[in-house]
Amino acid sequence: MSTGDRADTRTSTPVSVLIVDDDALVRAGLSMMLGGAPDVHVAGEATDGADVPALVESTGPDVVLMDIRMPRVDGLAATETLRRRGDPPEIVILTTFDTDEHVLRALRAGATGFLLKDTPPAEIVTAVRRAATGEPILSPSVTRQLIAHVSDGDDGRRARADAVERLAALSDREHAVAVAIGHGKSNAEIGAELYMSVATVKAHVSRMLTKLDLNNRVQLALLAHDAGLV
Repeated sequence: MSTGDRADTRTSTPVSVLIVDDDALVRAGLSMMLGGAPDVHVAGEATDGADVPALVESTGPDVVLMDIRMPRVDGLAATETLRRRGDPPEIVILTTFDTDEHVLRALRAGATGFLLKDTPPAEIVTAVRRAATGEPILSPSVTRQLIAHVSDGDDGRRARADAVERLAALSDREHAVAVAIGHGKSNAEIGAELYMSVATVKAHVSRMLTKLDLNNRVQLALLAHDAGLV
């Protein structure tokens, strides 16, 4: 389930979701809206990141909706723990973005994307379906805000040097695909721009994820931004 560029193989079975939030009202609201969708199944709920590994083991969700701020183990640490598992679920961060500055760390850890807690219900259901196929939950406007969180100081310079060095391992064609992903383009858009089939684009992405030891295309997009390619 960790591949960021896979076909949807769950069309015949509901998408299984684990909801993780310490606010009972938020959990109830999410459970109600997701449970009302015929192709989504709420596998369980957790109130803290400390409970997530055991619940993922017992329920096997396709997607985890993960709050960031929780009392014992926060969503960032829980995300990092889950992504170290074999065949981890997709993780979508729940956040109030304007007041939470930790989303970038979660995305670097391998989260598929994030949702604002005030996102309309229909859009949350759609986002869960997309996340289950490994599709990034990032709009262009969100991407711009994320980039603004990257430091311009010593940490930013180190990140850029590291990103440039890592991307040097890519072929010219892979490099072009990485830049397009950094711009938030879909496989179809990349194929049209670079004159290749969608299947070829997917093959390039899969090879790059393996070569760069990344979990998904969100991390690849962030690497392209760090390297100053976007």
